[in-house]
Amino acid sequence: MDIILQEKIANLGDLGDKVSVKPGFGRNFLIPKGKAIPATPEKIAEFEQRRAELEKKAAAVLDTAKSRADAIGKLDVSIVQKAGDEGKLFGSVGTADIAAAVTQAGVEIQKQEVRMPDGVIRHIGEHNIDLQIHSDVVTTITVKIVAEE
Repeated sequence: MDIILQEKIANLGDLGDKVSVKPGFGRNFLIPKGKAIPATPEKIAEFEQRRAELEKKAAAVLDTAKSRADAIGKLDVSIVQKAGDEGKLFGSVGTADIAAAVTQAGVEIQKQEVRMPDGVIRHIGEHNIDLQIHSDVVTTITVKIVAEE
């Protein structure tokens, strides 16, 4: 299935690229979310007329993401959890917990923006967490996990 991308998508292409994807990915994810349009001759002509507008919108979104990343870099985030004597948590700290803590600290983020390739956190201490605000903007924040008294 050939589509035209309406925004930059990691590992696929940039705004305006005509790419070929599997039909299910295009039909069930990209097109309904507004990330792509079918590559028909009419849609290609329509896209070329709107290209400048879409590029301006993409630049504004990127600038907003960069400003959010700068604000996140200045935050001091701590999460209080119950822990045993050896520093092992009763339970774990996941993406939703980190997103809630950063939002409470002052900058709103979604749990989908939190990247934890090593899985959830199960020990107290300081942990570096990557936040992917935009496909081009990734920032790292230090989250302190503190034992509940």
